[in-house]
Amino acid sequence: MNKIFGIDLGTTYSCISYVDEYGRPVVVPNAENERITPSVVFFDEDNVIVGDVAKENSKMYPEDVVAFVKRAMGDENFYFEHEGKTYHPEEISSFVLRKLVGDAENILGEKIEDVVITCPAYFGINEREATRLSGEIAGLNVRGILNEPTAAAISYGMDSEENKVVLVYDLGGGTFDITMIDINKDSIKVICTGGDHNLGGKDWDDALIAYMANQYKEITGKEEDILEDKETCQELQLLAEKVKKTLSQREKAPISINYEGERAKIEITREKFDELTYDLLQRTVSLTDEMLNEARKKNYNSFDEILLVGGSSRMPQVEKIIKEKYGIEPKIFDPDEAVSKGAALYGWKLSVNDELVNRISLETGQTPENVKQGIDENKIEENIVEKAAKQVADDTGYTLSAVKASNVRVVNVVSKSFGVVTYNNEGKEVIYNLILKNSEVPAEFTERFGTHDENQDNVLIRVVEDELNDRVIDFEYGKEIGQAELMLPENLPANSPIDITFKLNEEGRLDISGIEAVEKREVKTAIDTSSVIKGKELEEAKERNKNIEVS
Repeated sequence: MNKIFGIDLGTTYSCISYVDEYGRPVVVPNAENERITPSVVFFDEDNVIVGDVAKENSKMYPEDVVAFVKRAMGDENFYFEHEGKTYHPEEISSFVLRKLVGDAENILGEKIEDVVITCPAYFGINEREATRLSGEIAGLNVRGILNEPTAAAISYGMDSEENKVVLVYDLGGGTFDITMIDINKDSIKVICTGGDHNLGGKDWDDALIAYMANQYKEITGKEEDILEDKETCQELQLLAEKVKKTLSQREKAPISINYEGERAKIEITREKFDELTYDLLQRTVSLTDEMLNEARKKNYNSFDEILLVGGSSRMPQVEKIIKEKYGIEPKIFDPDEAVSKGAALYGWKLSVNDELVNRISLETGQTPENVKQGIDENKIEENIVEKAAKQVADDTGYTLSAVKASNVRVVNVVSKSFGVVTYNNEGKEVIYNLILKNSEVPAEFTERFGTHDENQDNVLIRVVEDELNDRVIDFEYGKEIGQAELMLPENLPANSPIDITFKLNEEGRLDISGIEAVEKREVKTAIDTSSVIKGKELEEAKERNKNIEVS
């Protein structure tokens, strides 16, 4: 059976896992025998170094090191130049993937081709496509893009024997997601999600860095900004991360800053750290409350547990504010590895389900598509599923209980709303959302619109992504992500009907179609992401990747 690996492609750290013969997720350590790898890339002449060595070299060679690139995924304005070559976020991330996969291949002694890669739940179409292309550039077959909180819930829920509603509070190095998930033995269903992919542990680090730089000024009396020196800035970034970790264990963290022969000793207390980052922490609470309000609209008025995942959730201030705000003791659940393990379980589920579906299809004569639908709707006789599961277990070496556990159904929601630009009664441009945020995916919605003028030659369907949950919103709140042109018959009167359909799949791919009612002319297109690497640049990145040594 084809093995699909799970990869948590993180802002600060990344991790790769697979599922063993007992159906248990296992993390594969890197060549340095560490279970997580810093998502830091060092361009060392013709070689690319990823991980701890890259992170350490950021002090000496800041202009040759790239970190936190995940925050730039899907950003057409971001690129990194090195020795006359331009690298987009997708290609830089591909080096992190190659490090994880290459080390895992050496340790396991097998070729890795198929992967599931995770991303923040709040990623939009461009960011998700950029994540998928990172895997493609690295030479991988990306079987799925999975939301990080959903992956964590899969890892947690696979062992759950009781039904429960949980909040997954995922505070990573660069992103924050808050997701409500309904877990039971047959399904893992996402109810609502919210967050900010520009809020994470790095922001806590930046607050510390600014404070340390100001303290240096006060102690030494120097007015110059030491953060303008790239080497010093990188050194303070590494120091801030150490201080943050120390303050998670102790009440005080003494540090020393050296700059141009001047030395300043500083003692940072946990109380001061909490004061500096209070607004950041409150932002996570506000986003949580917003998500809970959306959940109430779906009749989910309470929850049973809060899971803390993501390395930054270890900060004592997180547990403290959750207890105060929600009156519940949160559970710290495998913060560094849960997402990668959940992705591996999801990939394994895909493999096992493929095998089950094929065998049931042979047994019943039904098409694989009908079998999949029958399993989801519990319409396949239990004895047939049992027989197929036993066959898969016998042939693969997995236990029967593990194979049965793979039948858990995962239901996700969309983290954005998607609509078209139209006109209101006053002739003002507005956005009409066809697919609303927190709708279950796959999702499909059709709406009838009318042409604006008589004798129009065409209709330009402008597709917009936004973060509001209303059907009609002001144009300024959306971001245009694509267009499609529908040619019209001659001599149509104004307000001639045009039916527009949006289809969104589980990975966030949006297909649109428009049909005019007179001659049934139609236009179909998938949204062509405007801010990811493509065409000639994509092919050049793939070719260049083959010739670059990554270690």
